[in-house]
Amino acid sequence: MKTEDYEKLGSRVRELRIQMGLTQAQVAHALNVTPGYISNVENNRTAMSLRVLIYYARLMDISLDSLIGRIDSDYRGTALDREILEVLSTMDTDKKLKLLRTLKIWNAQE
Repeated sequence: MKTEDYEKLGSRVRELRIQMGLTQAQVAHALNVTPGYISNVENNRTAMSLRVLIYYARLMDISLDSLIGRIDSDYRGTALDREILEVLSTMDTDKKLKLLRTLKIWNAQE
C-alpha cells in the first residue's frame, strides 16, 4: 500500500468504529491488541498487519476490499456477482420470479 492509502485506512478504521458505537478498547479487546495499537492505526502512526486487517473487517462485517477502499478491476465483477448471488439466496421463489421478469424487461430496453 502507498502512504496515502495508509492515511485513508486510519480514518476509515476510526469512522467504522464510531459508526458501530465501539470504543478503541472494545475493538482492541475483540482483535486481541492494545487500545494504543488501535489509536496508533487511527492516527496513522502504524499500519495494521494483514491478520488484524482481516479480523477488523470481520468485526465490522465488511469485506477486506471495502475496508481498504480498493478493489482490483478483475475482481470487481466477480465480487458484484457474488453479492448478487448472496441476495438471491435469501429470496423466496415468488420474489425470484418477479426479479427475473423485471431483469428481462430491463435487459430488453437496452
